[in-house]
Amino acid sequence: MPMQFELDYGRTALPVSIPDTLNVSVVEPPNGRPIGDPTSALQAAIEAPIETRPLAELARGRRSAAVVISDKTRPVPNGLTLPVILRTLEASGIARDAIEIVVATGLHRPNTPEELREMTSPELVANYRFRNHVARNADQHRHLGRTARGTEIWIDSGFLDAELKVVTGLIEPHLMAGFSGGRKAVAPGLAAVATMHSAHGARMLEDNIGPGIIDGNPFHADLMEIAARVGVDFMLDVSIDRQRRLTGVFAGDIVAAHAAGMAAVEKQVRVDLDAAADVVITSAGGYPLDQTFYQAIKGLTGALNVVRKGGTIILAAEISEGLGGQEFQDLLRTVETDADLMVRLLAPGFFRIDQWMVQHLCQVLRKAHVVLVSGNLPLAALDKRLVDRASSVEAAVRETLQRYGRSAHVAVIPQGPYALGTVRGRKLSLGKAWMDAA
Repeated sequence: MPMQFELDYGRTALPVSIPDTLNVSVVEPPNGRPIGDPTSALQAAIEAPIETRPLAELARGRRSAAVVISDKTRPVPNGLTLPVILRTLEASGIARDAIEIVVATGLHRPNTPEELREMTSPELVANYRFRNHVARNADQHRHLGRTARGTEIWIDSGFLDAELKVVTGLIEPHLMAGFSGGRKAVAPGLAAVATMHSAHGARMLEDNIGPGIIDGNPFHADLMEIAARVGVDFMLDVSIDRQRRLTGVFAGDIVAAHAAGMAAVEKQVRVDLDAAADVVITSAGGYPLDQTFYQAIKGLTGALNVVRKGGTIILAAEISEGLGGQEFQDLLRTVETDADLMVRLLAPGFFRIDQWMVQHLCQVLRKAHVVLVSGNLPLAALDKRLVDRASSVEAAVRETLQRYGRSAHVAVIPQGPYALGTVRGRKLSLGKAWMDAA
């Protein structure tokens, strides 16, 4: 009988069958235990936070508040977290019309009213003031100097002007920051384009960055310094399982609470293999992450730890919204080789929005061959010099077995970038992953 799997794909799942004669490793994280009463857990966390005073105490005497949420690309359960925060702020004396909910879009497009209702709830959108951060509008940001690495700090003025600053988010493996959440709500979430020139610059991305990497990660260090300069008063981050159920709540000081959250999440999502795989079958994590090829590349970078040099990554992603932003598309269509791209990226004065995700794609291609399976993206939309296409995962597996043989080692990562797969615990820097031949 064939082996059956379900990959996270769009809003549902993609069933996959592969021969049972293969040597298969499944990177299926243990996840955490779902919290039975999420509202009570959230309330308890903000009443007894990590290394800071309760949110109600911090809010007393403040005349305004800004609450930051992630944009539509992250499956954050805002419908659970926001009501608990907002009730606390109002009960502590901050008027509803003095509370602003700021969407940390980073350099992504603004979220529409319909998307905001889906991300939070129709009731919240009808009764509270929401605002999308716009990185491209320099006039909406204030300069706070530079980090030790020289990154210019330009942050959303509305957030800086709020007397109480609260950030929320989801903690999961992240291709640059090691783990998402915490300081990422501030930068890149609320940063201007000028900040990203360095923070998302080509040299930064070739440094010690990658999923699960925190120690010695210069991007993480840069973000921590920016968050400290801004002065965040309170953080409420969560973790979720594959069914998007709440598994952890981490509230309090943005440094201490986020550190506790990252440690807990690594235990929930990390799976160690004994050996690297010839073929990795993975997803882009399903909706909302796999709506564009730009975001789906995270599924590829999440596989770099467990694919061998010269191996193949088969990525299944719905890609219902196409390739991504125009800047990303324009640069992607001009790339012939990784070397060609790096010459351009490192040239003095060169900078293009979204260049970092093209660079990450090329980092993957240094180590492995890529085959994309998508029912929505036209075959001609991607240059075959970069990524091959297949009509199904099964067809891609049949093709790759001609290259590696029927005894190939195949790793399956159903959750894509939401899992942290390693070989014997090693977390590889994306820019140097190609050097690892294991």
